[in-house]
Amino acid sequence: MTVEPISQRRFFFRQAKKDGFAARSVYKLEEINQRDRLIRKGSIILDLGCAPGSWLQYAAKQVGPNGRIVGVDPTPVTVSLPSHVHVIQGDMYALHPDEIRKWAPDGFHLVMSDAAPKTTGIPFADHARSVELARRSLELAIALLRPGGSWLAKVFQGEDLPPLRDEARKRFRKFMERKPKSSRDRSVEVFLVGIGFGRPTE
Repeated sequence: MTVEPISQRRFFFRQAKKDGFAARSVYKLEEINQRDRLIRKGSIILDLGCAPGSWLQYAAKQVGPNGRIVGVDPTPVTVSLPSHVHVIQGDMYALHPDEIRKWAPDGFHLVMSDAAPKTTGIPFADHARSVELARRSLELAIALLRPGGSWLAKVFQGEDLPPLRDEARKRFRKFMERKPKSSRDRSVEVFLVGIGFGRPTE
């Protein structure tokens, strides 16, 4: 029974390589996008924690040349990307919204984050750091999304997750949690999806 997650991981790894993507995580975004239609032609997107670049690659194809994508990550992105993708090498915690707003004066259609902490093997610590990353992506989404925009963030499940859920629910017309089929069965990761950004609700 323990062999299945490894086989699943290898399958998506090989598929990503075959399809020319930088990482198998692309299929998580693809599945969520097919279900929730977060990315459209001409969309302007902020991708936090974008290295090694598979989400950038997928989103670039979906938005087309009339769209725009800005990626942020401390690690350099080395994959080839089209001209409508701009990558900033930096830390999302140090990132000020004004540094990004010039790329989308009217606001982004989508702020997405596949950022994950460097795991320590201590579940609570890894979970807490994951929630911090997701919360930071939400802070930037609140500052940078246009009305009606969307937010997508990966997070590890645990006891610090409910307050983040509650915070996100107040900001979006629709809020969901997604567990893509390409995630390993034993993985604690889930993806939070907010659609219809607006003023906080009571």
